[in-house]
Amino acid sequence: MTTQHLENERYRAHSDNQDARFLFRFGTRTLRGQGIFSRISTAAGSGGVSSSAFLAEVGAALAQARQAGIDNPIVMGAIPFDTTQPSCLYIPRDCAWVEEQQQAGAAPGAARPGVVAQRSIPDEAGFKAAVNQAIANFRSSPIRKAVLSRQLDVQLNAPVDVDQVLANLAAQNPSGYHFRVPMADGAELIGVSPELLVRKTDDKVFTNPLAGSAKRRVDAAQDREVGEALLVSEKDQYEHRLVIEDIRRVLEPVCSQLDVPAGPSLLSTAAMWHLSTALEGQLRDPETSALQLACQIHPTPAVCGAPTQLARKLIDLVEPVERGLFSGMVGWCDSHGNGEWVVTIRCGTVQHDRIRLFAGAGIVEASCPEAEWKETQAKLGTMLAACGLDAQAGCQ
Repeated sequence: MTTQHLENERYRAHSDNQDARFLFRFGTRTLRGQGIFSRISTAAGSGGVSSSAFLAEVGAALAQARQAGIDNPIVMGAIPFDTTQPSCLYIPRDCAWVEEQQQAGAAPGAARPGVVAQRSIPDEAGFKAAVNQAIANFRSSPIRKAVLSRQLDVQLNAPVDVDQVLANLAAQNPSGYHFRVPMADGAELIGVSPELLVRKTDDKVFTNPLAGSAKRRVDAAQDREVGEALLVSEKDQYEHRLVIEDIRRVLEPVCSQLDVPAGPSLLSTAAMWHLSTALEGQLRDPETSALQLACQIHPTPAVCGAPTQLARKLIDLVEPVERGLFSGMVGWCDSHGNGEWVVTIRCGTVQHDRIRLFAGAGIVEASCPEAEWKETQAKLGTMLAACGLDAQAGCQ
């Protein structure tokens, strides 16, 4: 028995694992999991290669689950931004697709949680300094884009009601990809991503990258103007084009046909406008799994930068803390290789009375530090609102 299998056995023996809950929802189509049959912490690393140790470990875990009587077992969970770090993947004991109607959010006038303490890492001055440092690097290196992130740590005066936060997210953002994943340290990863990294069904592959964003406005006329301005923004079009070029480079060799729209369209969430391009293709090898495709595509310039390796080095230089699961990928893959993986954004980790929220912004040479800070503020607004917190909480 391998070390990983021994770890799986120990993990299954832990009584708390029977209470673990998993969620992946898009619209009314919901995948729910309960309990843990096995856990896969092997780093994804070179998971885009069919012969990788990571994919072999996933395949062995799925086979073990089938032998135990689980029909078409499903891998659910998350892979971090840095794929050399441990994965957070599981095969739930019980897993089922269900149709669910939209959940009701918190009732108007419901009591809001009190904030005991909060801290942004980096703070506003530190984030703006990092943006300036990135721009300076663009002028003296081949780097064309880098995505810089920050996290907001909040301690509340009472334990977080995760079910209510998820219900609020569903009510406020019904068109997003909702997720819930238990973490090894006892926390839970929750969120609603607008960005589909990859969906694979039989021999069909679909991806919908986003890059280029603007905060929405309450006034309908102003909101429409903001969206129209984003659509013709030279800076945002350039940022978006870098992402599409990179994904096209990855998918063309594995697809016999790949349809790429000539230009982006607008996609809206409750808080943001995004530039969006949907790519659809037919795989040369239908046996290629959704998880393998996701590992080939991740990280895109939408969460890292371009060129990827140089942007990663710049991020390591200027970001003060590890991203963890933020800006990685979260989703599912079944034993037939079908599945969906989304980019882990508009998310947070929750543990008892503590919430850690994340946001990032794509930086190019034309970026303005003040505007990029405000963009992260707007993106934090999705999770802050779902947690019953004022959007201004992220300003500190």
